[in-house]
Amino acid sequence: MWLEMLQLLLMGSLFYSTSGKIRKMVADSKNSNISKLELLNLPGGVQAFELAAKFCYGMNFEITASNVAHLRCAAEFLEMTEDYREENLIARTETYLNEVVVQSLEMSVQVLSACETLLPMAEELGILNRCVNAIAVNACKEQLASGLSHLDFDGGSVDFKGGCLEWWVEDLSGLRIDFYHRVVSTMGRTGVRSDSIIASLMHYAQVSLKGIGKQQIWNPARTNSGVIESGQKAIVETLVSLLPTEKSSSIPLNFLFGMLKMAIMVDATLACRLELERRISLRLEMVSLDDLLIPSFQAGDSLFDVDTVHRILVHFLQRIEEEENNNCGYESDGFGSPSHGSMLKVGRLVDAYLAEIASDPYMSLQKFIAMIDVLPDYARVIDDGLYRAVDIYLKAHPMLTEQECKKLCKFIDCQKLSQEACNHAAQNDRLPVQMTVQVLYFEQIRLKNAVSGSFGDGHLSQKISSGVPSAAMSPRDNYASLRRENRELKLEISRMRVRLSELEKEQVFMKQGMIEKSGNGKTFLTSLSRGIGRITIFNGPRGGKKQKSGRKSRVPEGKTGRSRRYSVS
Repeated sequence: MWLEMLQLLLMGSLFYSTSGKIRKMVADSKNSNISKLELLNLPGGVQAFELAAKFCYGMNFEITASNVAHLRCAAEFLEMTEDYREENLIARTETYLNEVVVQSLEMSVQVLSACETLLPMAEELGILNRCVNAIAVNACKEQLASGLSHLDFDGGSVDFKGGCLEWWVEDLSGLRIDFYHRVVSTMGRTGVRSDSIIASLMHYAQVSLKGIGKQQIWNPARTNSGVIESGQKAIVETLVSLLPTEKSSSIPLNFLFGMLKMAIMVDATLACRLELERRISLRLEMVSLDDLLIPSFQAGDSLFDVDTVHRILVHFLQRIEEEENNNCGYESDGFGSPSHGSMLKVGRLVDAYLAEIASDPYMSLQKFIAMIDVLPDYARVIDDGLYRAVDIYLKAHPMLTEQECKKLCKFIDCQKLSQEACNHAAQNDRLPVQMTVQVLYFEQIRLKNAVSGSFGDGHLSQKISSGVPSAAMSPRDNYASLRRENRELKLEISRMRVRLSELEKEQVFMKQGMIEKSGNGKTFLTSLSRGIGRITIFNGPRGGKKQKSGRKSRVPEGKTGRSRRYSVS
């Protein structure tokens, strides 16, 4: 409460005749020669009182959007009603508000902004509600007029060319947060487009949260004013609550991540942060790696906020599961479906994220493993990215025990490593011996299958190599696919055995014929031996030599692969 001493010099007749409050104060005064009155808490202060005095004495002044709210509240305080004068100040200001202000969006914003210092009287007089409704209605009119002005009529077709930023977006950014909340909420109910509301929210955040600078992001030990932090927290929570409820594809991801970082920084409510995380998870496959690198603001913690990213991934997996449950048909859930494509993109994103956070010396093994384990196996077609992240983590944390290394490396599927990754893993002394043996074992199997596939039926090698894509399928399709491939492989092996048996019998007959006709000429013997050499590739001493020769032919390639170090940094 404030006290202002106002001199009422020679006002007697005019001010006394127009103000009910002045009349009562004079009547209640015991001094018959009163020359001054004391007015407490006059809305608008001295400036409003001076304008009211000018009105009483008939002096010229203009009622404008900048002073009408102050005049209306002062007139109410002074009780300048029609009971004391026709067209008194209350009536004059009401006429201006109803006939001039509410017809203009810009003036309504100006009057609403002026009401910040006139509470609670401005609220009681309905000035706030009238201005808020006027802003929403006029914004709809502006939107409709803008849409009609951008309609193109070309041969009977109508093309809407909207998208320009509304001019009132900048005006609303000057309102305080509680007024802004009322305006935007009313706009949503009135029918203002979602993209216009989003543009306004983004601009308001940019202006009002400008004080939370980059110098605070990487400094958990910062000390800010409690009042400032409280105001920023209210702004962040309010802006998040005003985000359109429909599908948020029009909300830029960088804005959502920016608001999430702000919410973490000012310690917003859990509901506020979860809402932002849920919205991000709806389009996680479109997120960039830089967006996920959210700094941690807790002292003594790791450099990155892994818990937040983990919750986003959980929301994403829940959405994928709901989509698969809603689409009961196998055709929509299998390899190549939208949900499966999103899962593969997120798998690559998470592997890249793991590689970034792996070098953090404060990253705990428990959190790192939780990030690996959150995704299902079919989210990764190959494990090269995961292997790279694990190798970086082992390099950055040399104090891990052998048991911890095994616990970490068990998530890598050696059968899903590329040739280059296998070459690197075979020479990586940071890996547990058990994993190195597994890599070499599966590399031998792969080499054997490749050799047999190059000389035998190529269809068999194709079936064997199809195991990697099937591992990237959803669990339901993966099981059916594996059963189908298993049946086909069994049939193929049976065919190969029959063929091998026939070739062995043919080889015996040809050997016997060669012995019986050994004297028929050198040319025939030479051609016959060449034919035998081609046939005996599947069995016998010649076959062994041939396979060995085939392996030797691959050695330079293997050495070449080992000479190129697999990049892990």
